Amino acid sequence: MENESLRIDKWLWEVRLFKSRSLATDACKAGKIKMEGSNVKASKELKEGDVITVSLNPLFKTVRVKKFPKSRVNAKLVNDFMEDLTPQAEYDRVKMINETNIEYRDRGIGRPTKKQRRVIDQLKNSKESW
Repeated sequence: MENESLRIDKWLWEVRLFKSRSLATDACKAGKIKMEGSNVKASKELKEGDVITVSLNPLFKTVRVKKFPKSRVNAKLVNDFMEDLTPQAEYDRVKMINETNIEYRDRGIGRPTKKQRRVIDQLKNSKESW
């Protein structure tokens, strides 16, 4: 007989949304896991078809429970157990954040000098005022 329900922290770990079960439990305690708009405890029992919103800073991922694995699954098999409902606009937003906030320095060039750091800070501050 297959499981008809499973603790949410265990399921989040088994489908590889978190690296450890304790991280999944901590995310529940911190209010980063929501079902139907409200925070859930780590001991909340999931059923097939439940929709979960997970805050994986800065991404807000929405998934639907398809099935319950017997143990942690291979990354290639994750789609058998959950359906990703996250809109493409959310992935685009995260991509834009990553592209605009990261500075690039060539490898081996060393740390920026005091003068270069001032210029970098000026550029960052001028972006924030947009």
